[in-house]
Amino acid sequence: MKKTLTSQIYLHLLVLLLAFTGVLGKLISIGAEPLVWWRMLIALLGLSLYLLVRGIKFKLPGKTAAKMLLNGTITAAHWLAFFMAIKVSNVSVALICFSATTFFMAFLEPIFLKRKLIPYEVLLGLLVICGLYFIFNVEVEYKLGIALGILAAFLGCLFSVINARFIKNYDAVVITTYEMLGGVAALSVYLFVSGELNLGMMTLSTPDLSYLLILGLVCTSFAFVMMVELMKVLTPFSIAISLNLEPIYAIVLAVAIFGQSEYMKPGFYLGSLVIVTCILLNGYLKNK
Repeated sequence: MKKTLTSQIYLHLLVLLLAFTGVLGKLISIGAEPLVWWRMLIALLGLSLYLLVRGIKFKLPGKTAAKMLLNGTITAAHWLAFFMAIKVSNVSVALICFSATTFFMAFLEPIFLKRKLIPYEVLLGLLVICGLYFIFNVEVEYKLGIALGILAAFLGCLFSVINARFIKNYDAVVITTYEMLGGVAALSVYLFVSGELNLGMMTLSTPDLSYLLILGLVCTSFAFVMMVELMKVLTPFSIAISLNLEPIYAIVLAVAIFGQSEYMKPGFYLGSLVIVTCILLNGYLKNK
């Protein structure tokens, strides 16, 4: 009982860490492309060190490794869309639009995991889209941010359902390490071709370097390893329902740190309430 309670506390601290990524995205002054490149590189180094210290073998069959590396490019695209959404709008908009994962997951899981469509998932997903449409019409100045947030949600669902197939046979940390490598490689090629991979990108201000280290090591490497450890104690439902609180934590953090720039019209919060209610209801129905 005590161990479970302690794990629940750690879980909510973990969700708080994940929510803080949005805040860091706004604090870091560099563009989304170099931001994601640095995040994935730092996370790759952190996870590789963890695997070496724990003596975990990470050599995989060539075909499997290639698929994971490719999924890493999808992960990179997901983070690019997410941080771009923050840059062109704000943290609140990016995080609440990310909740569209409920809608996309209802259709992508049956395709990739070969299961039937679940009617209530489709219904809740459509209600989430209604909530987003309401926000889209209220916060017209953030239309690009909303579109990028929804794209981030789709790409996040896509790499998640692909990972669901890998996780049956391989260690989660090994999978993520390969995906970080794939993302760094793909972004390196893109940045090199676009002429952005230069000395200027390697020269970071002290605040940006500090925030990137927190983002890559604490909010990515440490958070992921902690998640794997918590899965040994807590049920998948407990973890999933707590992770659904991430948008709420992120919005509260953003308002507390950035103040007026995160204040939205009442319609935004009404649409957000619809979305969060659907997410929590989805978690409840899955546990019945």
